[in-house]
Amino acid sequence: MKRKLKLGLWEAGCVVWICVAGALLHFAFELSDFWKPLALIAAVNESAWEHSKMYFWPGVLYALIQYTYSRTYANNYWLGKAVALGVTPVIIFATYYSYMALIDITGDKASLPVMLAIMVFGVSFGQFMSFRILAAKPMRAEMRRYALPAYAALIGMYSSFTFFPPKVFLFENFYCYQYTGDYGILPDYEKYRVFTRPGDDTPGGGVNYCEGVVTSSLEAEKVAALR
Repeated sequence: MKRKLKLGLWEAGCVVWICVAGALLHFAFELSDFWKPLALIAAVNESAWEHSKMYFWPGVLYALIQYTYSRTYANNYWLGKAVALGVTPVIIFATYYSYMALIDITGDKASLPVMLAIMVFGVSFGQFMSFRILAAKPMRAEMRRYALPAYAALIGMYSSFTFFPPKVFLFENFYCYQYTGDYGILPDYEKYRVFTRPGDDTPGGGVNYCEGVVTSSLEAEKVAALR
């Protein structure tokens, strides 16, 4: 198999992996009953920054695994992966905030499919940049030296900003597309739960996000019986 084709398949696989693993990390903190050590890698609120963690840590893991198999034919490996990890959130932030500005002007509502498309686009762009660098000729040592400080900066930010978030909009909880004034790990998650506990309104529990509530099958059967 040709070298570029192999690299292309690895980068395409990374897109799929990051999107799937990122989706799981979106809910992992709540499903762990808000276990604080998991806050290092899982999203703890609905801010733009916390969502970017869902792409960063799976990307780091994939890069470590991919290196084992592609180090013999990939050039500038760690620089290419560092560029992907840094570019992905920048592209997603830029596209996301442009989209939010557009719907604010038009008066439309945010669309979940568009949000997912923004995620896929940002991740794909990052991996495309990685592919271009890995498939290129070996760069000068001076260029490759930028990889180490890039990793140090990225890992430092993604390891600390959840616990010590800067008080700017990028880190503010944006629940139901409204800023709540909360940052980092929230003091109370009950009103922000996506997976509701069994109660009078949702016997057996259900899924709740903003105004949309999808009840359990038991509740659906009870509603149908009343008609």
